[in-house]
Amino acid sequence: MSKPIIPAVSRRSFIKSIGATTAYGITARAEDVAEDTAENSAEDAANKKIGIGVIGCGGRGNSHIRFLQQLKEDGEAVEITAVCDVYSPRLQKAGEETGAKTYTDYHELLNDPNVNAILITSPDHWHGYQLLDALKAGKDVYCEKPLIHWRQEKLAKQLLEAKKDLKQIVQVGTQCMSSSAWSQAARMIKRGDIGKPLHVQAGYFRNGEWGERMPIDDDNAQPGKDLSWENFLGDAPQRPFSVSRFFQWRLYWDYAGGPSTDLFPHTLTPIQKMLGVNMPETITASGGRFLYNHEREVPDVFNMTIDYPEEISVVLMCCLGNDHGIPTVVRGSEGTITFEKDYLLVTPQPNVKRPKKVDPIQRKESQMDFWKNFLSCCRTRKEPWSPLELAYPVQIALQMGIISLREQKVTHFSQEDAKII
Repeated sequence: MSKPIIPAVSRRSFIKSIGATTAYGITARAEDVAEDTAENSAEDAANKKIGIGVIGCGGRGNSHIRFLQQLKEDGEAVEITAVCDVYSPRLQKAGEETGAKTYTDYHELLNDPNVNAILITSPDHWHGYQLLDALKAGKDVYCEKPLIHWRQEKLAKQLLEAKKDLKQIVQVGTQCMSSSAWSQAARMIKRGDIGKPLHVQAGYFRNGEWGERMPIDDDNAQPGKDLSWENFLGDAPQRPFSVSRFFQWRLYWDYAGGPSTDLFPHTLTPIQKMLGVNMPETITASGGRFLYNHEREVPDVFNMTIDYPEEISVVLMCCLGNDHGIPTVVRGSEGTITFEKDYLLVTPQPNVKRPKKVDPIQRKESQMDFWKNFLSCCRTRKEPWSPLELAYPVQIALQMGIISLREQKVTHFSQEDAKII
């Protein structure tokens, strides 16, 4: 299979498209529990059944398949109608478990009339191409994060253009957006509860690299009729077949981005929405392979600082060798928001004569609710919780962090030229 071709995007058309993301920010649209309940009303459930086509039947894909089967059992009008994978044993298993039609070529799945919406859970370097093709095929899409691979900046622009023109529903898989905590904090900031926001700290900490060390299905696997190495590689650098590269692709820069694009989408996406910021200005990153030094290429410790034109700094920290975490904290000129497990705590600065506030989190993070939100938006055509327009500036920031780490340089985003420098 030849490498995908990325059509050119004019600077003028792209600037128009990012205008929409600049205006995205924090809208006046209410995002409380009452509205979410209305979106998932019985009227929606009575609508036409949504047929889902699954592209990628590995660990993450199977996790989503279980969610969808549970939703169906619970009465949601949804059906897995097609599945696709380049590794036949996984494909056959998914087909048997779901009763869905099986495909080895995702283009054929996109042409299936029984598929109304697409779930993309393939390796990172395929996300953007499959999303773009799905949009052109008229399908709504739930695309796992990251939006694209870190070296595919032009593809990100192409996706933004296509979404603007084609008007499909796109939910990017940052399931943390199902929590109401972020919209609650956004309202606090907009109200002026902490004055001007200045600094945010957040992180992702765990003990073990289990996210990258994916299980090897077959140590003796080889390319052939049951395993398409060429279709796995796509636009990635041509490499000899490796069992580890095929089954444990998150270890390698060719197919993944390490903590930056694997974990930080969950951390930065809600922060981006909460603050109402858009494209970053400058980013610095540090870290490396400090503990797991084997065939792994991506870092196990990764930190980045993002400065926005709105004069706000966001500091993200990650360590995969220790699970002692830090709370998410938003520091403002007049107070601080601290994210606790069940509530948000607003603490005024000493010179501000306001009492502390405790705001219970109304809706907890839920992958089931996140799926219900996507299915509801497919029916109502409302904006989902984690749309492409929000994922785009997050993706660019995380790509800039990877470039900063790999090249040991400060990265800049040119607002005028809409590109990374």
